[in-house]
Amino acid sequence: MKSGLAHRARAFAAQRFFLPLADALRQEYRGRLASLWADSLVVWLAVLIATPFLIWVVGEQVFPRMVTLGMLAQAAATLLALACRWPARRLAGLVAVVLPATWVVEKIGITTGWPFGQYAYTQALQPQLAGVPVIIPFGWLMMLPPAWAVAQRLTGRRRGLVFVLVSTVAFTAWDLFLDPQMVAWGLWVWTAPSGYFGIPWSNYAGWLLASALITLAASPPKLAEPPLLLVYSITWVMETVGLMFFWGLTGPALAGFVGMGSLAVWSMWRGKK
Repeated sequence: MKSGLAHRARAFAAQRFFLPLADALRQEYRGRLASLWADSLVVWLAVLIATPFLIWVVGEQVFPRMVTLGMLAQAAATLLALACRWPARRLAGLVAVVLPATWVVEKIGITTGWPFGQYAYTQALQPQLAGVPVIIPFGWLMMLPPAWAVAQRLTGRRRGLVFVLVSTVAFTAWDLFLDPQMVAWGLWVWTAPSGYFGIPWSNYAGWLLASALITLAASPPKLAEPPLLLVYSITWVMETVGLMFFWGLTGPALAGFVGMGSLAVWSMWRGKK
């Protein structure tokens, strides 16, 4: 009886969510760019899967390097997903907006404590530019477009207050996983730990505000939804598994599973309608 229910549940999930997504990818994205994007997914997943095993074999000192490598791999997957629809000039324009803007936001944050709260980066992530690890803006770049794709799918819009609000919530939901994990590994520290598993609530208000401003500045045109939604969904699944089974952060794993997962599943459900 239980096996029959499990089989029907798996069949329902495949039929409702994953098969339509795979079909959309096959129909809409072909050619060299689509092949490169698929390769980038494989590389990114390989880095994520290898990270806990390398820590076990080599030691914890390898974690910051693997974080950097994983962020670069995911940023490549996101950019190639955008390239499936955007011309090179538009893609370059996005990079030219997001990378410097997010570095400025981070620099203001560590200097003034606004809008996130008082925090500082340790020396673990290198190289750094004026106290901000160079890789950090790539974290914004790799997750903002997937969050925009969630908002585009759920709202049917690419502009306006509702689109911006949904995209900022989708982006900030990722930090339910991220901040507790990176603080636990000593990549950055909070002056006064509090709130959400040691992360001040002001941090999440800052994420909402900063991502809203950057979304308005970037003004993204129509997005290739299926590949970006897949990036968002993979992030959700891998973060849940990593925090729950490898990093021992059960609370953030469950909170992120619900927060980010509700948006990921809702987007896939909405795509079927």
